[in-house]
This record gives sequence, structure tokens and C-alpha cells, in this order.
Amino acid sequence: MRLDSTLPRAIKIRDKYVGEGHPTFVIAEVGNNHNGEMELARKSVISAALAGADAVKFQRRRLNEVFTQDLLSKPQTHSTSLGKTYGEYRQKLELSDEQFSELKNIAHSLGLAFFVTAFDLKSAESLAHIGMDCWKIASFDVNNRPLLEFVAKIGQPVFMSTGMADQEEMDEAVNTILKHSNQLIIKHCVSIYPTPDEDLNIGAITAMRERYRPLPVGYSGHEVGFVPTIAAVTLGAASVERHFTLDKALPGPDHSTVSLDPLEFTEMVKQIRRIERAVKDREVRLHDREISMRNKHGKSLVSKIPIPQGTLVREDMLTCKSPGHGIKPTLIHTVVGKTAKVDIPADTVLTEDQIVL
Repeated sequence: MRLDSTLPRAIKIRDKYVGEGHPTFVIAEVGNNHNGEMELARKSVISAALAGADAVKFQRRRLNEVFTQDLLSKPQTHSTSLGKTYGEYRQKLELSDEQFSELKNIAHSLGLAFFVTAFDLKSAESLAHIGMDCWKIASFDVNNRPLLEFVAKIGQPVFMSTGMADQEEMDEAVNTILKHSNQLIIKHCVSIYPTPDEDLNIGAITAMRERYRPLPVGYSGHEVGFVPTIAAVTLGAASVERHFTLDKALPGPDHSTVSLDPLEFTEMVKQIRRIERAVKDREVRLHDREISMRNKHGKSLVSKIPIPQGTLVREDMLTCKSPGHGIKPTLIHTVVGKTAKVDIPADTVLTEDQIVL
């Protein structure tokens, strides 16, 4: 698959850019970890900002638009405190338009971008009315063409996760969005909760960056901990997204399994920023700050024995030692067979003013 080379390499979201050459755009996915409690949602936004996130994201579903009645009526087997049936449980996790508007205002006051994953068209319509900074297509909806087209036509940045999709489905979704908008960030994702290390497939980021160049490629992770997320950054992920919880002991499916708490999220962001500094400079060169170390511990040609003035220098008269401010050992062929200008004591660093070169 070859994309138009004029597509953007970086995409602006509020006052930041997502793409090569810009800091990693870090998303705190609160999702449903507010458990339907507005105060918990407010605190999550504030905590995400303090943890160093660039954006905070929630989820929105109109249950009858997303699930069949048969599924909604099934007994809830986990986190039953939030509902006895799957429908009751899911409904408990939904926030209203007014609540999302308030959360958006809080996020903006803290310098965060704000958006909500829409899992159906009616939810997307409501969110468009509230006003999002960007959009998210979840892995579950990579093949949901009506939703892809609706969101793309809005013309704002779109993050699209690729979990559960094969290459053909990814390509089709990318092409569907690009027919209406070029504001697309593709996110490598594996929809296993949590994802074992051997299934993370993070190396695919390299292949995706090549296949979908010049569009930015990111990572949405469901692993335990955050080391693989750091690895994704080293492979060029322009954005990373991780589930965020205030307390892993809270009831709900994501708190203890795939979420990072504030301390973990803070440390992850700290390490991401460290990695960015480490990989930013790609030029092969001698660093100015290495020169003093090189002068002290580098190697020079050194006399093994006294070499009287006028003596032809032989190879067996020389060795290599520190410090490194003298003639380089690689230039030994320019010294052997030449005449000593002065008396050179044993164990002396050779310099050009001592030899007739």
C-alpha cells in the first residue's frame, strides 16, 4: 500500500503536534474507570494532568445501538456491584452530555486535550455537538464503515486503533477515512486484556510506519506495566495511549488488569521523555563533551624505551597507552622509519614536534 506523500507527517491537536519530530503525545484513557461516578471522573482528569498526560479520553455508548438485547440481558459475571446484568453494568458506566461538557472544561483548564471514544453513530452525534478536540475509533469499530465515515467527515484529527484487524481490514479502514480527511493517526493495538509480552507484536510499529508513511503511527497498549510502551516509543510511536485509574482495587474490568495508577503513569511519562532526549540526535559524531574523556583515556603512541635524537624509529620501540592527546596509534605507519628530532625518554607520549614526519 502506498499513500500520497503529501499527507501530513504531523497532526495538530490543540496546541501540540502528533508526529515525527515532536514529543510523544501521551493519552490517559480513563475510559469507563470512573465507574459512573462524576467525582471520580473529575479527579481522574486532574490526576492525569498531574501525571504528565497530554490528553484525557473517555468512552461513550448508546447501549441499544451497540449491543443486542440478548447480550444486555445476560448475567454479569464480573464486578456485579455495578449491575446484575451486562446491560445494568454497562449503563452504570455511562456519563451524560452535560457531564462530558464539564469534564472537557476541566481538561482544557489544565492544558489537556479532551476526547471520547464513540462506539456508535448516535454517541458520535452527541459528542460532535459537545465538541471534541479529536476522535478515537476503537479497534472494535475498524470495520464499522458508517462510523468511520461520520467521524472522518467532521475533519478533526482521528486516532484509529487496529486491534483485531488484519492487514486488509486496516488498509480498507485507512482508505475509508482518507477519502474524507487526511487527519489520521494509526495506532498499533492488540485487543487482549491484558496482553502477554509474547503477543504484543510491538515490532509491527516499524512495518506500519513504513506502510502508512507519512502518516503518524502510535501505540495503544494493554500490557501489564509500561516497559513495552517505552519500547514502542523507541520504535517511533508518535503517540501512546494507556488506561488510567485512580485505584486498581476499584470494581470494573480495566482497573486492575490493564490500567496504570497515577504513580505508574507519572513514571512512564518520565521515562518516555528521557527516551525522547536519548534518541533525538541521530547524527554519528564525536560529541564535544567526549573530548576531555578522549584526551584522558584515549590511546596515543608511547615510547617503550629511550629514543635518542637522530634515531630511526622502529615499531618495537613503541606501544599504545593513555592519555590520548598524542599521535594516534592508527598513524604508527607515519612514525616508523622516521627520525627522532629530540631525545625521547622512555614512557613518553609521542607528539608531532618530536618526530621528523
